[in-house]
Amino acid sequence: MSDPESASNSTDLPTREREVESPTPTTINDPPSTIQVLFEDHHLLVLNKPAPLLTQAPPGIPSLEAMAKAYIKAKYQKPAGVYLGIPHRLDRPVSGVVCFARNTKAAQRIHAQFQEHCVRKVYWALVEGGVQPDADTWEDWVRKLQEESRVVRAAESEPGAKLAMLSYHVLKRLDEATLLELAPLTGRMHQLRVQAAWRGHPVLGDTTYGSTRPFGPPAELARDRVIALHARSLTLTHPFTKEELTWVAEPPGYLKDVVAMTV
Repeated sequence: MSDPESASNSTDLPTREREVESPTPTTINDPPSTIQVLFEDHHLLVLNKPAPLLTQAPPGIPSLEAMAKAYIKAKYQKPAGVYLGIPHRLDRPVSGVVCFARNTKAAQRIHAQFQEHCVRKVYWALVEGGVQPDADTWEDWVRKLQEESRVVRAAESEPGAKLAMLSYHVLKRLDEATLLELAPLTGRMHQLRVQAAWRGHPVLGDTTYGSTRPFGPPAELARDRVIALHARSLTLTHPFTKEELTWVAEPPGYLKDVVAMTV
């Protein structure tokens, strides 16, 4: 796919974190009216995704990708289409840092970093119960159920089984809940959610994996519900300057309210 911006290797100074109006057209399920930009230059656009917005969706369905394209098209007055590479995604009910690539060369280089596990991701999760000990590493074998878009526990020798690993430490203890900082060491589907749930500590609001406690703004439809999982930070190497960059996303208000903190 041709990309009119791929010929440019210059890099703007990064923008400061800010919220900007999104010109995305309204639909039946309207997305948020603003997007929070964490970083922007000729090659990358990093946003704080709200939940329950999809990272990517078919045309006509609200998504962070559509909002980002509308933002770029309006800001830079682009008469034609806007290219955005998507090297990673967040689940619909999850909020936090998402990095888009603004040209094909950047997309290839960022994708390679994810494939080679050269990026560092940190998540915050509010889970049920009191997690012990204060810090540990979890290892499990998981298997994806394609037809159900979820994963199950698997034996190491089972066809399709993959090792899921993460490290965690406790940030705060609340009544019958624990705020964890999670660092995935592998990139398996739903691994943070299932690894916590399998130890008796499902993420609040995550009914897919056993949570019985409601969380977040009331929502009639399951697709509009959120869970207490937030992609707090992302660290990677800039595809052209080779500078190591870390972006930190403020958690949504409903999560901050529950843990009674200011970040």
